[in-house]
Amino acid sequence: MKDKRARRNPKSVSQNKAPLLPSKYAQEEAIGEGFSGASFSGAVFNLSTTIVGAGIMALPATMKVLGLGPGLFAVVLAAFLTEKSIDMVGRASRAAKVGSYAGLMGDTFGPIGRALLQVCVVTNNLGVLIVYMIIIDVLSGTTSADGIHHSGVVVGWFGEHLWTSRGSVLILSTILVLAPLCSLKRVDSLRYTSALSVALAVVFVVVTAGVAVMKLLEGSIDEPRMLPDITDQASFWKLFTVVPVLITAYVCHYSVHPIENELEDQSQMGSIVRTSLILCACVYMATSLFGFLLFGEKTLEDVLANFDSNLRVPFGALLCDVVRLSYVLHLMLVFPIIFFSLRLNLDGLLFPYAVPIASDARRFFAVTVGSMAFIFIGANFIPSIWDAFQFTGATAATCIGFIFPAAITIRDTRGIATKEDKVSSWFMMVLSMFTSMVAISSDIYTFSDGT
Repeated sequence: MKDKRARRNPKSVSQNKAPLLPSKYAQEEAIGEGFSGASFSGAVFNLSTTIVGAGIMALPATMKVLGLGPGLFAVVLAAFLTEKSIDMVGRASRAAKVGSYAGLMGDTFGPIGRALLQVCVVTNNLGVLIVYMIIIDVLSGTTSADGIHHSGVVVGWFGEHLWTSRGSVLILSTILVLAPLCSLKRVDSLRYTSALSVALAVVFVVVTAGVAVMKLLEGSIDEPRMLPDITDQASFWKLFTVVPVLITAYVCHYSVHPIENELEDQSQMGSIVRTSLILCACVYMATSLFGFLLFGEKTLEDVLANFDSNLRVPFGALLCDVVRLSYVLHLMLVFPIIFFSLRLNLDGLLFPYAVPIASDARRFFAVTVGSMAFIFIGANFIPSIWDAFQFTGATAATCIGFIFPAAITIRDTRGIATKEDKVSSWFMMVLSMFTSMVAISSDIYTFSDGT
């Protein structure tokens, strides 16, 4: 009888333990029957797609700041810390018997912790998706921070027309590709587009590596700088500005629970996370290495913009178009995976006691359209992807990826954390907070000095 009364009155359910995302079985009931569970490969592709997003475009620029040696080490270290933090969250979630990251924060820190996590996920995902929109604009052309215009793929093919302008390209991309994919109600429905998006990312890496190796054999590439170029105090503090970019490149914690909830065998989640991180780390290292080798000190914040120039190799113009087009298509297919978590967290923040959003068509439509409109407008006002990464990476992404998992482990309300877990947690928390504060201070100094 108590259980029936609780179901009739949503407020009688503990707000701290109510999961942000419906359980696997509740999702099936809301979305429809006939779904037996997601496969290992589908989960790996979905999680890898979440990770390998726009962050890969800024990684060659981090090599420009750190140098090739420390830069590649930082890519590996970030992957290791990410795996550690996801493992902490996963073990704590199983001990608390909650089905979402926000539910775990609520179980550990109460309603305030739950709401704080949701705000961070919404902020991070909005920033990331705005970055995606900015990069998709490479189809029509972009202008770098130094005022140089980089022509777009569509403009290069068809010339300047109203329908090849920035606004038209973004509107058409949204209506024809992004909106239909974002209207799907189950993560596993995106497994095929996720597999295709990973393949497109590999195409980008393979072409970039092939061109770099070809030019290296010709002797037309300068020797890459292995260490950072520190000439004064400002250049030293600038090293820390790459940390938010690296964190944003790996943060995927908000997608782990939705993917795990749909798994046929949830005990495979640890292997899925490790497989995805190894795959993504390899892609990141190859992109960082060959992107920096190819463009050196001329590497832009968005390396995709570098591919509008003459590569001085056979079929150079065609290869440039293949690289840009393949990665833009990749981002379009990644977009709905990130948007899925954004919609669920935003809905949980605005309607904490409502039925699952998948079963309420009107609310599903309103949250989807409102979020898409905000992202579209934001993409037209934020100047570069580096600015967006600096903001979301130093604030929301750092909290999601490292500070919150460390805080959950340190508090250890279920008594499952080992001494090693707590030492690792303190290390992650102190390192994350210090580097974030330094990165934010460095950005403020740079902006004020520029004015």
